[in-house]
Order: sequence, then C-alpha cells, then structure tokens
Amino acid sequence: MTWNLYDRLLASAGTDPAICIEKDDGSTLSYAELAALSGRFASFLASIGIGPDHRVACKAEKSVEAVALYLATLRAGAVYLPLNTAYRPAETEYFIRDAQPTLIVCDPKEAAALRAITAKAGGRVETLDSNGEGSLADAAAPCPAEFSTVARAKDDLAAILYTSGTTGRSKGAMLTHGNLVSNALTLIEEWRYTSHDVLIHALPIFHIHGLFVAGNVTFAARARMIFMQKFEAERILTAMARATVLMGVPTFYVRLLQSPNLSPAATAHMRLFVAGSAPLLAETHRAWKERSGHEILERYGMTETGMITSNPYEGPRIPGSVGRPLPGVALRIADPETGAPLGADEVGMIEVKGPNVFAGYWRMPEKTAAEFRADGFFITGDLGKIGADGTVQIVGRGKDLIISGGFNVYPKEIETEIDAIAGVAESAVIGVPHADFGEGVTAAVVRTPGASVDERAILTALAERLAKFKQPKRVIFVDQLPRNTMGKVQKNLLRDRFADIYQAKT
Repeated sequence: MTWNLYDRLLASAGTDPAICIEKDDGSTLSYAELAALSGRFASFLASIGIGPDHRVACKAEKSVEAVALYLATLRAGAVYLPLNTAYRPAETEYFIRDAQPTLIVCDPKEAAALRAITAKAGGRVETLDSNGEGSLADAAAPCPAEFSTVARAKDDLAAILYTSGTTGRSKGAMLTHGNLVSNALTLIEEWRYTSHDVLIHALPIFHIHGLFVAGNVTFAARARMIFMQKFEAERILTAMARATVLMGVPTFYVRLLQSPNLSPAATAHMRLFVAGSAPLLAETHRAWKERSGHEILERYGMTETGMITSNPYEGPRIPGSVGRPLPGVALRIADPETGAPLGADEVGMIEVKGPNVFAGYWRMPEKTAAEFRADGFFITGDLGKIGADGTVQIVGRGKDLIISGGFNVYPKEIETEIDAIAGVAESAVIGVPHADFGEGVTAAVVRTPGASVDERAILTALAERLAKFKQPKRVIFVDQLPRNTMGKVQKNLLRDRFADIYQAKT
C-alpha cells in the first residue's frame, strides 16, 4: 500500500465528475479536471528532473493552479514548501538557502528578486499569478495529463513548513505522508465530513490550516469548496446559503459579527463553524452563538503536529476550551523543567505523541532532539491544563510566542530589528489581547538618552524589513523595561500593564 498523500486523498479522482472547486468568477473544476491539471504539473516537474525528496517552494498568490502545484509535488514524490506571500526578500532568502529547493514558484512581480537570490543559492524560478497564469502554467500546458503517482512510504517527507524560532532563525518542520494522511482521515471522522459538504475556503494556502486542514480534509471527503482568494465578510455570508462548513481564524468571526446581515436565517444552511490558529475569545464564542444560533467548534494544533485536540461535533463546546485529544493522539501536561507528569487542573507544558507528530526540524538534529522527551513525546512550548472532565485549556505559551491573526510571531526577530534603529536603546515585544487578531503585536521601547525617535519612525523602518503580520500595531515608549533579579525582562508585567490598550477596538 502506498502512503503517498495524493493517492490517499484523491484515489480515482481522475474519473470523478463531481465538482471540487468553485472559483471566484463562478466557474468550476471537477475532481477529474483537478487531477488532470495536477497531472500536467507533475509531468512538467518530472521533465525538469524533480522527483523523490527534491524540494518545490511556492510563494505564489492563492489560486487553483497553486493548489494543483501542491498536489503535483506530492504526485512527483517531491517535498512541498509553502512560503507566506507576505515575506520580504531578505526573509525569503533564508528559506531558499536553508531548504535549497530545486524549483521556486512565485508571483511574476517577485521573479527578478528571487532569481537574484537563486543565482547564489541555486534553483529554478517559475511564476504563477493570482489568476493561475505565468511561466509555470505555460510550461505545463502541453505536458501529459496522465501521470503515475510516485509511491511513497509512511515516513517519507511530504512537506516542510517553516516556523520561526525565538532566536530569529526559522525552523523547517518536516511533515511526512503518514502525518498528513492520519490527520486528514481523523478530522473527517471527528467533524462528520462527507461528500455532501460544501466548504467556504477563505484561508490562505501557505500554512497548515488552509492547506492541510481545509484542503486535505475536503479532498479526502470528496466534498466541494467555494474557493475565495481573500476574506470578504459579506460574500461569505451570502455563500452560507449554499455552504455547510466554514473554517477560519478568530478574526473571521469577529469581522462577521460586525455585519448587520449575520442572523440565524443567514446561517441556517450551515452545519459547522471551525476556529483555530489563534485563541478564540470566550466573548466571541458567546456572541456568535447569540447572533447565529451556532456554536463555534474550536480546535488546537500547530505546524509540527497538525491538529491535536478538538471540541466535540456533538456535545457541549466550552468557551475557552480546545476540547479533548483526537483519537490516536496522546496528550499530557508536564513540569516544564523536569518533564514530570502533572495532575488535573495543574498548569504545565503540553506534550503530545501520535501519528500526527512531525519527523523533526530540517537539518537541525540537535534542535529536534531537544524538543522531544526520551519516550517520544513532543514538547509543544504551549502551557495548558487538563480539567477533571478531560478537556484541554491553553493558558499561555512558553518562549513568548505571539499568535496574531492566525500567524506565529516570535518577538526576538522583531526586537532585533527595532534595536538596530537609531535612538533605540532596547525593546521588548509582547502580544496583548486584540478582538480582531487574538493578540496584537506590541513593542515597548526604551530610547537612548536624548533621542527623539517616535512611533512613526519605528513603524516606517520596520515596514520594509518585516512581513506585515509581524509589524507592531503599537509602539509604546517606557523609561525602562521591568527585570527580575537575574536581569531577565519580565514580559508578563508588560503584558499586564498594556493589557487594555486595544480595548477600544473590541
């Protein structure tokens, strides 16, 4: 039996006339047509020598063709490397140098910059725009639609997704075919997903939520997706009349709650609303139930593990809880320092083990070893507790990780950039509650004596250095940063001090 994710998701799709994707312009693509498109892309990849274990990087805007490239990479036996389209060239260069992809696919506007990078790092550059047009589509068009999917083993790599580190050096999480197959099939069962479902897909496709949860689950169930290139609240509310599922980040629900058109009647055709990638505020959960008549199903996962827990499809969904571990996933709470197991309602490090847990960090064996216990449990870095009823609650995150709008933001990278600005003595970056983004990236800055650098100057300097989701929403000047007796900055005190600065936006 082959473990190639494509075969496990889309076996016999080549003869399936059912509609798979409905595009923004109303046109549709059947499963058979998607199989043919991915076949042509896979044939092109093979023609330029891409096969097992080669890396294919994609930094292109959301399109059906970008999805087809993902599937084609799987079919060719290669490793897919999605990159956030917001990354600046300096950030992108690191990923290309580290992963050394054979092929990099990008928007035509970025081709020149990426060719300059690949001139040093190696790799071929092709293009795809938001309409699915570009040199890659042109090169694949005459290629055969029939392609024999390359057999892959359970432990062979399917994808590498980069997740930032606290030192600023991003880590490539290696996900296997077995990891992705197990998670997709489990979620189908847990969320009662069938071929009758219609998903509103408004997520980006460069991270695990939009690609591996929304995409893989829909493909494996042979369901249909309404494929939106971006989030637009009113379009989504209109689409609910013929859809059954929405998967989104908390920001989606906050924005939808702002619409006067949200009502039980508008959501009457829907059966499931899923939220993840960032903390869902209890007040958002309650407001959604009051306005729509539905309870949001919150789940918990991360790049390295896929989905770990989920609130139940049937039964109470508790605001602030991420539910119970998924079948086959073992979760425990441990003392962060010793790894000793903790009891019910005791706060500690969340550790997990199961077929969903990644194979390690790309070319970082020492880092990989440090993140696993001797018995194979992965140390997530998240702090939580398990209640007496078995449900998991996330209470904080180790290493000061910020999740803003569904994206992981690591303070050290931003602090390094701020500290390099003239007039800045030091900085500390924190996340504080924000109704739209879950957490707002916030910088506390100490000026050098006599300096007059202001908020606008810092934000302007960062605009060209960091992706927009990493840029602080506020820069606050302080006389000094709070420190403990060991000299470590006490970010918890800063978070408490500035906890209400975005309150006016709630």
